[in-house]
Amino acid sequence: MDFQPVLENKRVLLQPLQEGHLEDLWSIAADASLWTVQLNKVESKADLEKYIQKALKERAAQEAVPFVIIDKKENRIVGSTRYMGLSLQHKRTEIGSTWISPSLHGSGLNKAMKHAMLQHAFEVMELNRVEFKTDELNTQSRNAILSLGCTQEGIFRRHMITSAGRVRNTVYFSMLKEEWPEIKQRIFGKYDF
Repeated sequence: MDFQPVLENKRVLLQPLQEGHLEDLWSIAADASLWTVQLNKVESKADLEKYIQKALKERAAQEAVPFVIIDKKENRIVGSTRYMGLSLQHKRTEIGSTWISPSLHGSGLNKAMKHAMLQHAFEVMELNRVEFKTDELNTQSRNAILSLGCTQEGIFRRHMITSAGRVRNTVYFSMLKEEWPEIKQRIFGKYDF
């Protein structure tokens, strides 16, 4: 399997995350509003550097496929996302650790990115399941995940402790390979990706 794929459609380009992306990503990650309901906070460039290093170690261990997100309309890096918790044996992954410049929230970029990632997961990687997880308090993320056609499976109570020390409940969602063709047509078919 390719652990450094490039995914692309008309709106978004996902390139493998590299150490050299630190400066471009810091210009976005420095916005504290991105981290209010995230598991981990990025409060300094050093925090972001650790975040990137962790993602690269997980890629080397074949547990994750991290990307930088490039908005093709603006022709610039606007955030990061990844396949994570990757289990080739069980043919599943999670799409997560996603953060995008707040100026692009609601712009359609996230939907274009998720389309590229879901298509690659089901049609190229041939996975059986893609998971999404988010903080119960993150209403924006929960609504975005539901808008992709995912099924909410449940809430894991007192599941994780955030870097700020808050005990969080985690909402689990999934999409299955058998559901993808119908969701691809119904949810994504109306967009020109």
